[in-house]
Amino acid sequence: MAKPQEKVSFGQRLKQIGMVFKFTAKQDRWFAPLAAGAVLIPLALTVVAVLLWGWLWLPLGILLALLALLIVLNLRSNAAMMNAAEGQPGAAAQIMESMRGDWRVSPAVSATTQMDMVHLVIGRAGVILLAEGHPQRVRGLLGQEKRRLAKVIGSAPLHDYVIGQGEGELPIRKLRMTLMRLPRALSGKDVNALDKRLKALTARPQMPKGAIPKNMRPPRGAFRQTRGR
Repeated sequence: MAKPQEKVSFGQRLKQIGMVFKFTAKQDRWFAPLAAGAVLIPLALTVVAVLLWGWLWLPLGILLALLALLIVLNLRSNAAMMNAAEGQPGAAAQIMESMRGDWRVSPAVSATTQMDMVHLVIGRAGVILLAEGHPQRVRGLLGQEKRRLAKVIGSAPLHDYVIGQGEGELPIRKLRMTLMRLPRALSGKDVNALDKRLKALTARPQMPKGAIPKNMRPPRGAFRQTRGR
């Protein structure tokens, strides 16, 4: 479920930007040259403008340089994050939780011991199922979830996607844009009501499909019925 955003101080914001800089520079070898160009080109033009027309151009040039740097940082950091998330279990849920807007995310409502999982997302576009893992196994999980949700979602739209690079799958780098382009079919009140119904449905934890680890197996004969004497 979407949480109310907490106020971030100026110092914390600068720290976050610094962390994004380090992460992007580590993942993207072109980020540093592009960032340097984004700063140096406006500053060089500002120097020329100051020499020709006076110091009034200096504040404008500095603002343009900062704006260009932030644009480069935003574009390259998003690309770096998508590259790092490629193939990571649970990446789709993490991306959805970081998206702006009223997106209610329930990670891994259905999962297997092979790290196949289905995430449940509720938003103005309706109910969305995101599957990650082996294509054949997750399609089975998707089918089970769709049948289970059909009992309670009523006329709300139901969308489902398999995250991956294969035919008919959705690349994780296109996840944000794809969901943002979905038509808004529900009001905020509808989303709240649907969220409550689905929370009641998914309240019970589900046993992962697949072999049960030995340390989690019950003792042999624990469930045998006692015979009457």
